[in-house]
Amino acid sequence: MGNTVNESAIKKLKLLFTVVDRPKGEFYLDVISQFDVNCQLAVGGLGTATSDLVELLGLEPHKAVILSVIREDMVETVMNCLEDKFRTIRNGKGISFAVPLSSVIGVNLYQFLSDNRMGREA
Repeated sequence: MGNTVNESAIKKLKLLFTVVDRPKGEFYLDVISQFDVNCQLAVGGLGTATSDLVELLGLEPHKAVILSVIREDMVETVMNCLEDKFRTIRNGKGISFAVPLSSVIGVNLYQFLSDNRMGREA
């Protein structure tokens, strides 16, 4: 008999970066968490535009940078949702991109990050 591979056992993970105006940070944390994201971190950031330009354009210089660990198979769905929110939410503009995670050490950590706890299918 050949080896069988459990298809749900291995799901690649990505680190999703989302940068939005700081007052919208909590909103976007909630949006992303609805996609079974178990690990998110929000940190403060500061935009790079000069203060004169910020004032002239009425921009918010203080940013929320949200880092979310998500399964690769969820990236397109999450990005589509974020794109829709960026277009439709008042003062909800932002950017988002994902990069692959090359490794995760520990089975329990991997299961938590991939939302595959206690044999739950991903």
